[in-house]
Parts: sequence; C-alpha cells; structure tokens
Amino acid sequence: MILRAQMPPVLVLGATSLIGQFLTARLTQARVAYLEVSRRASQRDQHWLQADLADPDLASKLPALDTVYSLSPIWLLPAALPALQAAGMKRLIAFSSTSRFTKLDSSEASERDVARALAAGEAQVEAFCQAHGIDWIILRPTLIYAEGQDGNVSRLAAMIRRFSFLPISGRGEGLRQPVHADDLAAGAIAAASSPAARGKAYNLPGGETLTYRQMVARIFESLSKPVSILALPPWLWRAAFVLARPLLGRATAAMGMRMAHDLAFDGTPAARDFGWTARGFRPRF
Repeated sequence: MILRAQMPPVLVLGATSLIGQFLTARLTQARVAYLEVSRRASQRDQHWLQADLADPDLASKLPALDTVYSLSPIWLLPAALPALQAAGMKRLIAFSSTSRFTKLDSSEASERDVARALAAGEAQVEAFCQAHGIDWIILRPTLIYAEGQDGNVSRLAAMIRRFSFLPISGRGEGLRQPVHADDLAAGAIAAASSPAARGKAYNLPGGETLTYRQMVARIFESLSKPVSILALPPWLWRAAFVLARPLLGRATAAMGMRMAHDLAFDGTPAARDFGWTARGFRPRF
C-alpha cells in the first residue's frame, strides 16, 4: 500500500513495540508517510508523537489521518477510538492475539484476565467501527518472535546460552507456530489494502507447525549448540520452576503446563483474503 504524499499520513500506535519497528521500516521503504504514536520517547522525531491512548486531549494532538495501525494492547484502543474518528480515521488495522483463546482456561488468574481483556477489546473495536462506518481488521498472531528482542523465543535462547540445556515439562508434544514480527508487519500492510479483509478478524500463524520440543531444538541449532533437552515429569517441572522462578522473568508455571497443549491455528482465511504467508522457523541469533 503506497499512499500519495498529499494524502493524510498513516498513524502507527505503539510504534516502539516489537512489530512496530518492522512496520515503520516497511512503510519507510514503501515511501508511505506515517506518524508514530507512543508513550515512550523515540529518536525518530520527524515521524514521532508522544501521546497516551487514554489522554483525554488526544484528539487535539492528532493530525488529519486516514489509516491507523494499532500495535498497542487492544484493550487500550477503545478509549482512543473517538479521538481517532474525530481525526478522520477511515480504516483501522488492530493487533490482538491468539492468547484470547489459549489462555482463557489458564491456571494463572493473570493470564485469564489477559484473555478476557483481549476478547473485550476486540468486541469494543468491532462495535465502534461498525457503528461509525469505519473499516476494521483485527489480526491475531500466534507466538511472536524477533531474534534477540522478544520475550518468547529469545528468552529461551538466553536460557540455553546460559545453561547449555533446557528443561521442559513432559514430552513437549504440544504444537506451536512461531511467527516473525517482520512477517506480521508485512501481513498488516497487505491486509490494509485488501477489500476482502475489511470487517474481519484473522489468526496469523507462523510458516511451520512444530511440537514444542522441535521448536526448542531449532533454537539450540540456531545457537550452534548440541540439542540438550531435559524432559521432566510435570510435577517435577513445577517444583523446579518454583526454585528457578527468580531467573525466569515473566515466565509462569502455566507456560510449562501448556507445553503439552496444541496452540495451532488456521491461517487459510488470511492467505485467501490478503495473501498471508510467513517464514519457516529458522531463527538467526
């Protein structure tokens, strides 16, 4: 999607997010005028506006606009929709997550809260856009990664570097579809220019479906390390997790329990409507 210079700039909410940096790079390459909106400071002043989606004065800070990409948590977006509409928004491409399905029955209350917030955010976005004649598209990635930058694959890679082995819960047979943030950026741009995608929500899986164990093995290979996976009985994994919790950052015990669960989604509708495609899982660290 290439916009003419005289048209309103594309607005990118959450531009400093993992997907955001790839999206703005692609917009720059395509010579699309855009404005980044983020709560955090940015060095790219010529494209950047510091603002909070909950700011009651957001409308007064926005230029005239047409297309909005939202990379912020979707539950934050509804508060900003009236301001975006007032600025002229006609098309909204918003990222959610397949976690709205996979974490709904989590043993962790915080994860269940996230799933409910994602679902509620999606519903509010859809309702507002339909009520005001705004084209909307919701994109739900699976497991997002970008080498050295994400909290999923890169966190596992950091543990492998440090310990040269990785314990998993059970046999790790649950299915995974890691998806690169740059592929998601390309997919969002393709969806924005597709009439067939308007008014729909899509799951965006990665280009390969692997078991959790296979995914971990690929990470070992990407680090040029011998694959050393220690399969622990779930009860022992939980006990070990409690001891290692200070080293694991935002990891939760529920993550281990999900290693046996299939978290795989169908990308066929996205491929049909806007040519969705994603690379196989061969990370390069």
